[in-house]
Amino acid sequence: MILHPSVLALFVSSLLISLMVLYSAVYGVQILRNWDLSSGSEQQLALERKTYLISTIVSYFLAFQLVSLFLFIYTADSICNLFVGAMCAVGTLTVNGYGYPTLLLKIVNFVLAGLWLILNHADSQGYDYPLIRKKYLFLLLMAPLILAEAVVQGAFFLGLKPDIITSCCGSLFSPTSRGIATEIANAPPLPMLVIYYGSAAVTAVAGVLYLLKGRGGYLFAVLSGLNFLVAMVAVISVISLYIYQMPSHHCPFCILQKEYHFVGYPLYIAILVAGVSGLGVGMLLPFRAVASLRGMIPRLTKRLTLAALIAIVVSTAVATWPVLFTSFSLRG
Repeated sequence: MILHPSVLALFVSSLLISLMVLYSAVYGVQILRNWDLSSGSEQQLALERKTYLISTIVSYFLAFQLVSLFLFIYTADSICNLFVGAMCAVGTLTVNGYGYPTLLLKIVNFVLAGLWLILNHADSQGYDYPLIRKKYLFLLLMAPLILAEAVVQGAFFLGLKPDIITSCCGSLFSPTSRGIATEIANAPPLPMLVIYYGSAAVTAVAGVLYLLKGRGGYLFAVLSGLNFLVAMVAVISVISLYIYQMPSHHCPFCILQKEYHFVGYPLYIAILVAGVSGLGVGMLLPFRAVASLRGMIPRLTKRLTLAALIAIVVSTAVATWPVLFTSFSLRG
């Protein structure tokens, strides 16, 4: 294991998050089995006293779970110079077989943690804890993925050895290599660009319709999820080409480096915020009829919709800048 400050921070934080989520999941089983707000029993009073504290602590831990995705990528990029053949995070993540599974789990857990935080916020607005069973059931479903991330990330860090020869992003995304990354990179650039802008436009129209008319919330949520996937594919297959101004450089990590003005951070953050906020709208809509949330849910879903729309505009603007204002052209 490499003793780097960021590696140690991720290692320790992942362990703490896992332990807290596991403890909260066990407590959630008690909630699912015994919660009864109409009861004045000693057990119910104890559950009520603990739930606010536990929910608050879990919120802070899951907020760091969001940050840890970018800390992980930053760490992988910053230690790449320790490995022969590595030039960016790609090289670090291919040192052993646990790098990319860790990254995938972190992305999935980012989305799930964001949705749980939205659900917890909605629950905290009701006077009768109306969503408490829902959010602890959600936490129970999340717990295995959080634990899996901690185990896989631990195996990844423990397997980092400086004497290992690894690969650079050029070889991973080259036409001769095989794998999902190559398939994404080889998506036709110009059609992918059309799909990307079309997806963003359709999602934005659905969001505006929901903001103005209060209709189409579920459609907006579905389109937000699809747009998230389309945007991530588009970054690798075509947007990166314009940022690098090179016809064959598809690396999704080099855009996070200083040479490219760290443009990847606002781009990825905006894509993630748009996806989580849009999905959050669909998650909350079934609870519009809950008495204590009847007035709050419409306000919160519209705030989430607005956040998603702003994020779509930001991500599209960041992606469009090099397309319009550089001399690079895919048409040669």
